[in-house]
Amino acid sequence: MIIRRATPADAVQIADFWNPQIRNTVVTFSSLEKSGDDVADMIVERQGLGYEFLVAEIMGEILGFVTYSQFRAGNGYRHTMEHTIILAPTAWGRGVGRTLMLAIEDHARTISAHSMIAGVSGENLAGVRFHAALGYEEMLVLPQVGYKFDRWFDLVLMQKLL
Repeated sequence: MIIRRATPADAVQIADFWNPQIRNTVVTFSSLEKSGDDVADMIVERQGLGYEFLVAEIMGEILGFVTYSQFRAGNGYRHTMEHTIILAPTAWGRGVGRTLMLAIEDHARTISAHSMIAGVSGENLAGVRFHAALGYEEMLVLPQVGYKFDRWFDLVLMQKLL
């Protein structure tokens, strides 16, 4: 497995495993699926701002991605980042997520990031456990802030000091 910078050419493969999770799970509260162009634009935008968008790949198959950007607008938050990590189902339980997270945290340190935030659905217990195993601490639960599938969902904010 290699970890490398994403390129716009990776966008369709990423959308192919991201969209079923948007459509069928509460891993993300968004219900708007991503086109290849949407993902390509995100890759270019994040990297153009000095953040990063990485993929894990084995023999041409992208198994997952991780990216980050500033947590909130304003220069007072310039050292606090929030990440997104999505894995293809074939990558679950294989160490791909851990490897991606360590790589993105390393990159965030190079731009003087001090803190990384994870926003995890309260129903995504695997996501909470995953982040806890990487040293993220649960800081706050925001009750009923996500809405999907005609239901309200809690958001668990987790933080790791880099």
